[in-house]
Amino acid sequence: MITSVLVANRGEIACRIFRTCRELGIRTVAVHSDADENALHARVADTAVRLPGAAPAETYLRGDLIVKAAVASGADAVHPGYGFLSENADFARAVVDAGLTWIGPSPEAIEAMASKTRAKELMGIPSLERGRITETDLPVLVKAAAGGGGRGMRIVRRLEDLDTALEGARAEAASAFGDGEVFVEPYLEHGRHVEVQVIADTHGTIWTLGTRDCSLQRRHQKVIEEAPAPGLSEGLTEDMYALAVQAVCAVAYEGAGTVEFLVADGRAHFLEMNTRLQVEHPVTEAVFGVDLVALQIRVAEGHPLETDPPRARGHAIEARLYAEDPANDWTPQTGTLHRLTAPEGIRLDTGYGDGDDIGVHYDPMLAKAVAHAPTRAEAVRRLAGALERATVHGPTTNRDLLVRSLRHKEFASAGMDTAFYDRHLPELTGSGTGDPHAPLAAALADAHARSHFGGFRNLPSQPQTKRYAMAGEEHEARYRHTRTGLEADGVRVVHADASLVVLEVDGVQRKFEVSRYGDEVYVNATRLTALPRFPDPTAQHAPGSLLAPMPGTVVKVAEGLAVGASVRAGEPLLWLEAMKMQHRITAPVTGTLTALHVVPGQQVEVAALLAVVEPT
Repeated sequence: MITSVLVANRGEIACRIFRTCRELGIRTVAVHSDADENALHARVADTAVRLPGAAPAETYLRGDLIVKAAVASGADAVHPGYGFLSENADFARAVVDAGLTWIGPSPEAIEAMASKTRAKELMGIPSLERGRITETDLPVLVKAAAGGGGRGMRIVRRLEDLDTALEGARAEAASAFGDGEVFVEPYLEHGRHVEVQVIADTHGTIWTLGTRDCSLQRRHQKVIEEAPAPGLSEGLTEDMYALAVQAVCAVAYEGAGTVEFLVADGRAHFLEMNTRLQVEHPVTEAVFGVDLVALQIRVAEGHPLETDPPRARGHAIEARLYAEDPANDWTPQTGTLHRLTAPEGIRLDTGYGDGDDIGVHYDPMLAKAVAHAPTRAEAVRRLAGALERATVHGPTTNRDLLVRSLRHKEFASAGMDTAFYDRHLPELTGSGTGDPHAPLAAALADAHARSHFGGFRNLPSQPQTKRYAMAGEEHEARYRHTRTGLEADGVRVVHADASLVVLEVDGVQRKFEVSRYGDEVYVNATRLTALPRFPDPTAQHAPGSLLAPMPGTVVKVAEGLAVGASVRAGEPLLWLEAMKMQHRITAPVTGTLTALHVVPGQQVEVAALLAVVEPT
């Protein structure tokens, strides 16, 4: 019987596993890097152990330190979560050798399936050989042999780009998973990404818990997932179930796992088997009414599954909320997450609490929001409405993209595929103008908080003004203090205090909830920045300046690049690594490099001046 579980992971998945452990009466142990000392997963665990001597991005890849932490803390079992070492057979073996219970498949099963290349060989599917790829094979996909989450993945459409794609994929895979092995496979432009959830016990029982559709992906990272996958024929579904069971039996698999397919032209093409829990597992839990983590623990304790799995009911959809800026090429964002809440009835899995800092070292996912309803249409409507009303105060996120995607007619009709965002991203991320009354509401709330109407004068005076940046534009709000309170042109101020403003516009009363954190102001879902009365003349940069879009590490400068070099607009000049991904920094204009302020290995903060290109 397991009494204490160490989770060899961080963030959202660690918090989610701890929740189940608490319900089962199992003591919990967290591990953390120095950067995560005050992270939510370290705070909510019964015990937390620091992993010393490694850089934050590498800490959770140190299996030796994690095993020592488990022994020192008195844990008798280890759950790997997902990512990091979850598909590392050597780590699983080290856990078992230390006399601990491994909550997952055997090291031999992981070894057989954790490498996508070996998994394909096991299923009789060859990979493309680098030296034999021709123009007729294009497009192809370069993929990391270990791990997932879109890390170490590149689409290649021109043969001359293959070597660069292989180099970038290897570097990213090594950074994310500690394994730089990559392979090449054909890329199907308009397939659907469908997966089957499996769980098997040590007594020969295998459950296939339905399908999930994960086709909405951007940069090969899943954005929206749902269960069951809509619109599949019964015959195709049964074919996938049979292939999933074949994969399980091929390696004598135990525990929870996922078998992934690309569905195209009425056929299911095997992609890989993930020998771990998936990020999107909550939609399966909602549809089947199960707790997959609790089932993992039961299997690890040797208990049998019921003969038949539970029946599916309804439909569930999950959306991943990321800290990223759509106006800046979706670069990951850092900063303080002031507040994150969702309406009742929505499952919100997160690894952050209010006031936590979003750092540069890890994946930028803030939370997963999950809605369950009797039908797909109802689940879509419920999740879109909940995201729209959610409170997200902090770094810029993809919330608007999620809402618009869920309401897009192609998604609503289940006609999407993995190229959905290739077709629709511009229309789904067009910059909004923000609520036109948000600046006035912010100004009125601020006026009440600061003066409590102390600015009233007997004689008429000029209106008070406040300036805000909203949706990339500057707005000015004007109001007056009167005997009866605050007034503004064109509206009637029904109520105004520091956190709530009610305005009557054309006979309709509207409520504006206002929150302020320094210069950041949130009015309902609209984000504003309070501006000083007079602009700062020092906040200017020369034309052609390259500023860091995020905090990170300079991992590479273009070969031969030096001051005085001629560069072309769009030419890569240097590469930044942040949140386990590499980002190219390109020349903004064609011209001459007149300044280069960084070298490989240098840490930079957001908006740091990297280089200057003088236009020709």
